[in-house]
Amino acid sequence: MFNPLRLKLARQRRGLKKVELGREIDLSSKSLGDFEAGRAEPSAETLEKIADRLKFPVDFFFRGIVDVPTAESVAFRSMKSMTAGQRMAALAAGAIAFELCDWIEEEFELPAADLPDLRDFAPADAALALRNQWGIGVRPIGNMIHLLESKGIRVFSLDMRNRKVDAYSLWLKGKPFVFLNTMKTAEHSRMDAAHELGHLVMHRHGAFRTGDVEKDAHAFGAAFLMPASSVYSIVPRLAAPSIEVLAQLKQNWKVSVAALARRLRELELITDWAYRGIYIELSRRGRTKEPQPIERETSQVLAKVFDALKDAGISKSAAAARLGLFTEDIDALTFGLAIGGAATGTPKMDAKALEERRKLHIVD
Repeated sequence: MFNPLRLKLARQRRGLKKVELGREIDLSSKSLGDFEAGRAEPSAETLEKIADRLKFPVDFFFRGIVDVPTAESVAFRSMKSMTAGQRMAALAAGAIAFELCDWIEEEFELPAADLPDLRDFAPADAALALRNQWGIGVRPIGNMIHLLESKGIRVFSLDMRNRKVDAYSLWLKGKPFVFLNTMKTAEHSRMDAAHELGHLVMHRHGAFRTGDVEKDAHAFGAAFLMPASSVYSIVPRLAAPSIEVLAQLKQNWKVSVAALARRLRELELITDWAYRGIYIELSRRGRTKEPQPIERETSQVLAKVFDALKDAGISKSAAAARLGLFTEDIDALTFGLAIGGAATGTPKMDAKALEERRKLHIVD
């Protein structure tokens, strides 16, 4: 049966208004509104046109109910220039990720969520408490995405269609989700991951609707990635450090020079004057050009899932078809990881071996 909500979801995923889509396929926005509201159903020919323009298989529009996050239900951080359409495209990506996640969890055993409720903690205290609960003390975090996944957080990527969105997070049915924009620098993405982790532990159950939650989440992220005692043990008080000196120091915590400079100012290891000078110099060089960039992080869970599917003889296109999607939407949510080379057919592993591969035990 045709599902009108999926038509709206597909349109929003592509960032199109009804009038824009209607203009491109020679259909009135009123007709599209009737289709999306369930007051009418498109003909097979019309649906083919819609599906072709929106780049979704026709089968997608006949699938069941899908959970769609709303702007009010998520800890949503965006750039000032982001439009409503771009925001809805990012949220629609979340709805598709939920379905992908459900399908993965039908086939694989993923870690359960291990996140305390820290809403009553100050940001720096919450960061330290979480590090202690997770047994990582104050040591630098090697890979943020791997750490989040090992604690049961489902991490997905946002592609360039959502380049105006930094990141967002939410809880759905007891499961925490984080969405990261891969168009940012690797250092920026690590801070985004820590920022969203702050939302998940401090602003659960709608707590993000009160107070200066973005400021708190940023403070949590900085303290989580750069614990004060760790910074004090490595960085001496600096009069006016150069960008090159900071670029060397940042390798300890894998953060941006700008983020490290802010943390050093917060901890009074550099002066306001020195901080302003660093900010001016970074702006002059171009804020998108990170000095001595680090390697980009990606999902360990999804890589293992795709490896197991490949070993089972399941191609990426076959996996996408099971979800009523094309492979491009799978790529957009999974950091571009691919199920390389495997064709649909007889699994290459026996049942016992495949069962072992399905139990994904993630290590930091």
